[in-house]
Amino acid sequence: MKITGEKRYALLLAARDSEYVKKVYGGYFNVFVAAFGEEGEKWDLFRVVEGEFPAMDALHEYDGFVVSGSPYDAYGNDYWILKLCLLLQTLDDMEKKVLGICFGHQVLCRALGGKVGKAFTGWDIGLRRVKIVKDLSRCSFIDELGEIPPSLSIIECHQDEVWEVPQGAEVIAFSDKTGVEMFTIGHHILGIQGHPEYTKDILCSLIDRLLNNNSIERDFAENAKVGLAMAEPDRKCWEKICRNFLKGT
Repeated sequence: MKITGEKRYALLLAARDSEYVKKVYGGYFNVFVAAFGEEGEKWDLFRVVEGEFPAMDALHEYDGFVVSGSPYDAYGNDYWILKLCLLLQTLDDMEKKVLGICFGHQVLCRALGGKVGKAFTGWDIGLRRVKIVKDLSRCSFIDELGEIPPSLSIIECHQDEVWEVPQGAEVIAFSDKTGVEMFTIGHHILGIQGHPEYTKDILCSLIDRLLNNNSIERDFAENAKVGLAMAEPDRKCWEKICRNFLKGT
């Protein structure tokens, strides 16, 4: 999807396109723009995993940035991850809107002074009920949903997690599996551990890849698929939360 116009956003893609996503969706860029984009916007793609970054003197041209998930560890010391951390620190100083998804959520936390690492309870793959913290007076992007739901179902696929949020951050959602499902800093930083952009078929394809490369056990993979078939994620609600955040003031 190509969207052109006044508002301008950048996707910082920290994963390589899978064959499935390329074939069905034309790449992860299209998945993100379909989920979070609106008519009258321009979205640019930077494959940060390949070393593609926006020019520092062009950052002011953007209204917001989205950092994708990744098979890499957010606490790793690959050059592009360290460079991404420096970029995120700069965007925070500029108070630019930054939405981090899964790896993006974790690397945002790391870059801004928090701690991340392997999840103490192992992989989380499938649907997860995320409980929203009741006192969300600072979160207009959730208030705009109307009545705030006590919990929302989201697709998850991660084996790392946020251990400790940065100073000044506020945890706004948690689950029985993960203590920090969402966090904010001010009005310009939002991290989400789950995948609001994922469809169930994308996750099923990912489960197959994880099984084939021996990252997960067969029973675990089959149970995740069974659970996925029995319920639906609250995708529309999550997409609205993300759009409200990126477009809000």
